Amino acid sequence: MENLLQNLMSTEDLADNFKESKPSYNAQEALDEANRCLYCYDAPCITACPTGINIPSFIKKIASGNLKGSAKTIMEANPVGASCARVCPTEELCEGACVLNDSTKPIMIGDLQRFATDWAIKNEQVLFKKGEKNGKNIAIVGSGPAGLSAARELGRMGYEVTVFEGKKEAGGLDTHGIVPFRLPKDISLWEVEQVENVGVEIRTNVEVGKDIFTDDLVLNYDAVMLAVGMSKVPKLGIEGEDLAGICDAIELVEETKNKNYSAEFAGKRVAVIGAGNTAIDGATTSVRLGADNVQILYRRTEAEMTAYEFEYEFAKQEGVEFRWLTAPKRLIGDNKGYLKQMECVQMELQETGSDGRRRPVEIQGSEFLIDVDIVVKAIGQTRHTHIIDAFGLEHNGGVVKVDPETYLTSNPKVYAAGDAIFGKGIGEAMVVSAAQQGKETAYAIHQQLVESRTECV
Repeated sequence: MENLLQNLMSTEDLADNFKESKPSYNAQEALDEANRCLYCYDAPCITACPTGINIPSFIKKIASGNLKGSAKTIMEANPVGASCARVCPTEELCEGACVLNDSTKPIMIGDLQRFATDWAIKNEQVLFKKGEKNGKNIAIVGSGPAGLSAARELGRMGYEVTVFEGKKEAGGLDTHGIVPFRLPKDISLWEVEQVENVGVEIRTNVEVGKDIFTDDLVLNYDAVMLAVGMSKVPKLGIEGEDLAGICDAIELVEETKNKNYSAEFAGKRVAVIGAGNTAIDGATTSVRLGADNVQILYRRTEAEMTAYEFEYEFAKQEGVEFRWLTAPKRLIGDNKGYLKQMECVQMELQETGSDGRRRPVEIQGSEFLIDVDIVVKAIGQTRHTHIIDAFGLEHNGGVVKVDPETYLTSNPKVYAAGDAIFGKGIGEAMVVSAAQQGKETAYAIHQQLVESRTECV
């Protein structure tokens, strides 16, 4: 990745490519769509939303012109509701449950949610206030959706909350890991400000284990929440991975979020390895950086890909090609150390493995070559096991074990939520799910500390 990002440029043309691709509703469009809503009393869309947003209520407020009230209803339930308006798989959640699916088309709930929260952002609204101090302090490690949601709720309940973030800007995945033409950075940073407005202190550029130690957090705070998210994309584990032209999809997206646009992609042939949402982001980013041809290679079939359906459709519209049942076997360079070809192999799916998915197996003698200048790795992400181990927590390959009701770990002062507990068949790693877990963790921490005070009395 370092080789690819040494030559960066920020031209007006490339900057335009990374502007938000879908326009927001104007006032009339929002009003027209809001007036289509039936305002169901027992609305299935509320049940379908992991954070339980009162969707008919926020839509009715749009229809009546109460945009601040609408935004507050959304953000009350979902502290990262502005981001989720853009990245949630609404067609599978709230919109998928809309009763109008049976007759016409569902209410465009995501677009209306975006309209209301965009209004709050543009009008610099402060939606929540900090609570009266209760004398208790909480440490949260990580400032992604789960960490921010917990911090917001705890701040409103009167806790002194300190969030420790290793990067220079808070917001986690929403700030750094989702392409800007789908989720601009200023949206997630506004959500960070809303959390800070309730008295939460966010310390950036603080690395746990280096700048502050886990033992100190457990000793000096009444409770600790682990919300560290995920780390880098692992190696492919094949020959030639040291060649120039290999990059990490997460790092590539983060560079564009920081408005650093690599000139290395212009006119090049790009192969993206993987078929999750990060792979889609890596592929569509490559297209917008000027790549001549972009292919996604996946060792399973279209039916097994983990990317959202709307992400898949978006990639196809961007001109991304897909090669199913194909895996990289070897990377081949020229005499200057630059990638020029990739040897691939055809796969077939056999019996179901322990993870519940059919196992891809190489077809012997099916090797073939494709010309490629850049390979973007998007085969999942490693976990922050060094932090988990430093807390002494029980985990399964980096998936922290928690009580499903309270999110309490094996350490009676440490809780965990979000990506730290997703994986290996446990939970679904959506931004909205992480936000809900953050809220629930905050309530569990509050309940434990209230009970401990009662016992002391």
